[in-house]
Amino acid sequence: MTVNVTIDLGYEFDVKASAKDVFAVLSDVPTSASHFPKVHQLVDLGDGVYRWEMEKVGTAQVNIQTIYACKYVSNKAKGTVVWTPVKGEGNALVSGNWKITDNKKSTNIVLKIDAEVIVPLPGLMKMIVAPVVESEFEKLVDKYIANLTKKFGGEI
Repeated sequence: MTVNVTIDLGYEFDVKASAKDVFAVLSDVPTSASHFPKVHQLVDLGDGVYRWEMEKVGTAQVNIQTIYACKYVSNKAKGTVVWTPVKGEGNALVSGNWKITDNKKSTNIVLKIDAEVIVPLPGLMKMIVAPVVESEFEKLVDKYIANLTKKFGGEI
């Protein structure tokens, strides 16, 4: 039995760095991932596909490790980085995109993430597990954005 937890996050912020520098970091998956907290391992599967293996969270008795793979496609002209889930890799399906816009004196960044995390627990646990998984995922993304913002010279 499993519990499926759906997560839908959206962020928009402006940073001091140039759009060129922002795109260089966000379109390079290993560089971008180095700013994401609690990544146990990022595995390059080739052809723009990466498997994310997160650190285990929880207690010694009850813990989960989220593993998923995505295919990344960057478009410098459009200022986008888009990722789509690779089925059959791990226990989550994650998709999303970055939209990077040059505002001359700053850069606008929009992040959209949709995820479904499959937790191997009885369905009765959903009311307890879902809010915890959602909260943990959101905290990680918040820290990721804070790390990127610092890398990009701060928020405007």
